[in-house]
Amino acid sequence: MKRLLPFLLLLACQPAWAVGFQAAKAPDPGNADLEVVIWYPSAAKTATKTVGPFDMEVAEGAAPQPGKHALIVMSHGTGGMALNSFDTAMAFAKAGFVVASVTHTGDNYRDQSVAFTRANFVNRPEQISRVIDYMLTRWSGHETIDPKRIGLFGHSAGGATALIAAGGIADMTRVVAFCQGNPADWGCAKARQRPSVPDPAVATPVVAPEPRIRAIVIAAPALAIAFAPDGLARVNVPVQLWAGAKDAIVPDAPLVRTLLPKQPDYHLVPNAGHFAFIAPCSDMLLKAAPEICEDPKGFDRKRFLAGFQRSAIAFFRARLK
Repeated sequence: MKRLLPFLLLLACQPAWAVGFQAAKAPDPGNADLEVVIWYPSAAKTATKTVGPFDMEVAEGAAPQPGKHALIVMSHGTGGMALNSFDTAMAFAKAGFVVASVTHTGDNYRDQSVAFTRANFVNRPEQISRVIDYMLTRWSGHETIDPKRIGLFGHSAGGATALIAAGGIADMTRVVAFCQGNPADWGCAKARQRPSVPDPAVATPVVAPEPRIRAIVIAAPALAIAFAPDGLARVNVPVQLWAGAKDAIVPDAPLVRTLLPKQPDYHLVPNAGHFAFIAPCSDMLLKAAPEICEDPKGFDRKRFLAGFQRSAIAFFRARLK
């Protein structure tokens, strides 16, 4: 306890900022611009703003707090959107981070044209790089970002995206073979619903390292089997790994722990399902996508997320010094 006391006192002294908010478009050469939502620390007065299916207390268009802040980029799961983890993004911003969350082209709630294909996991890490480019050069508040302090948060397919962006190699032939032997798997079943399923001829390894990323937090990462046996050997950045003990969608997420070359900050969450890591649903979202709103009986998503966010903030603070 004596060792923890200085750190706890430091956290207690950290100011809680108001949250600035902007929506932006990041260029993605050869493709449509990427939709990006940005939250950041600000001293401006906030008001309730409805964005998509969520209400949030933000200062829209306000100036960011001066200084040099770490940047956290966020990558959502298959069929998701930039707002999936808006509550976590706001917690990061209140803690002093600039946050940029992207809606992935071709794998979002409106368009899943490349979901469950190799192309998706080529495109996604490239889109993360384009977002970083935009935030460091074109965003109106780019001078408040420290380019040497960049982290990445990813959930589900976003977790796989983060691992690839951090230097992981995903061998999609392993996914094809897995689906042939496990047709009832959630991802495999979803893939069969697409117009085309990747075959071995196009399911080659995916490599897309982004050297500017210094730490990653991943929750319920997908495609764990694609990284076996040594596809994560080059991931040398610090990793905080979260998995749900009752995750029926990516039950092999804990495998990532054994594949990383360095022991991650690992959290296996009792009674948590796959969607425990995204924002609690509004009534609108419950009607539109009930699957992502359901939790195992007795699991309090809102309460869990508060602790999860504190842990992720502490991890990024310690690793993005």
